[in-house]
Amino acid sequence: MAGVLFGLLFLLMFLSVPIAVALAFASTVAAIIFYPDYNMVHLVAQATVTAADSFPLMAIPFFMLVGTLMEKSGLAKKVIDVGEAIMGPAPGGLGNALIVACMIFAAISGSGPAVVAALGTTMIPSMVERGYSSAYAGSLTAAGATIGPVIPPSIPMIVFGVTSGVSTVAMFSGGIAPGILMGGGLIAVNMFISKKRGYLGKPRGGGLGWVMKQIWLSRWALALPIIILGGIYGGIFTPTEAAVIGAVYALFNGVFIEKTLTLSGIKDAFVEAGLLTCTGMFVVGSATTFGRLLTLERIPQQIAEMMLGITNSPAGIMFMIMGFLIVTGCFIDTISNVILFTPLFLPVVTSLGYHPVFFGVLMTMNLCVGMITPPVGVNLYVAQGISRASLDTLIKESIPLLATLFVVIGIVVLFPEIVLFLPRLLGTL
Repeated sequence: MAGVLFGLLFLLMFLSVPIAVALAFASTVAAIIFYPDYNMVHLVAQATVTAADSFPLMAIPFFMLVGTLMEKSGLAKKVIDVGEAIMGPAPGGLGNALIVACMIFAAISGSGPAVVAALGTTMIPSMVERGYSSAYAGSLTAAGATIGPVIPPSIPMIVFGVTSGVSTVAMFSGGIAPGILMGGGLIAVNMFISKKRGYLGKPRGGGLGWVMKQIWLSRWALALPIIILGGIYGGIFTPTEAAVIGAVYALFNGVFIEKTLTLSGIKDAFVEAGLLTCTGMFVVGSATTFGRLLTLERIPQQIAEMMLGITNSPAGIMFMIMGFLIVTGCFIDTISNVILFTPLFLPVVTSLGYHPVFFGVLMTMNLCVGMITPPVGVNLYVAQGISRASLDTLIKESIPLLATLFVVIGIVVLFPEIVLFLPRLLGTL
């Protein structure tokens, strides 16, 4: 059955059928062939609907809306201003400002493509004006945006929590340190490349007082991640409620405080968020059904036995799983990967003594890197549309950035406490 499921899936993907449709079709055909005595088609349809009918998943459309409202109201530009003020005129300063802005915006939207769209439209042209090549500016934006779903709130972490039953709040707190580590690694590489190429930052308009003034001017934008994360970790509201509050705050701020959000902008933000959500929820339903059929065939247990037959080293098996997810991340989007492979690999890693929160954060990091690996590198395609550089030059420029992110993933595999120490400190484990 597994051969039919995966064979049909990859055949349909090769034929450029959308992943959600390919998953649903493969699941339906396999159910009809292998369970002819049961009314499996109806069960498949029911499972697809019930998988998406989840209160925690309601956070997804609202976090999407937060990101689109931030973009339309100009609050994203405020975040960029803070990043520029902090990084200053050092080599690669503007690129470093972009990465800092990605890290701040990550604590607002939870979506990689949303970060590229919100920040790239402003930062990529600015970097080109400062002498950066358009391809490098685009690839750095795409790589920086991979931090978006790692630093909470995170849409893939919400999906992992729903799929595995792991606490989403614990996942959120576990993603903070790895996200900062990813940002630090990208900043270091960017500074090295920029010094070599002569890319300079934007001169500051003054000293420490001027920097603090820029932070103060952006206080309404910077307050949003504090409200969202502070409310979640303080036990005031759930991640879903935090998403709703964030959307209301972004709407109120754009209309009444910044006064930059027009009726047309509000409409565009809602439409864009709705379209992104519909696509994602269709994937959630069909991928969940696909995963349930694999579980019926005991595929997770077979994979575990196969890996244990190769090596009994926990780190070795974890690196094997990460390598597998790197490959699948090149072809399948992040949410689909989470739903498909969490039931397969979670029993394996927990049997080795790893905490489910650690695996969930590590899986999110790994799959987010897939956002800049073709052919399904969503961040790359969004950045290409903004930078207008060719895809092959974007891919070439992203190689050292990809290598850096893989090194960070390797460090986290070897030192699980990077993920677990903050959840333990906050009491979310």
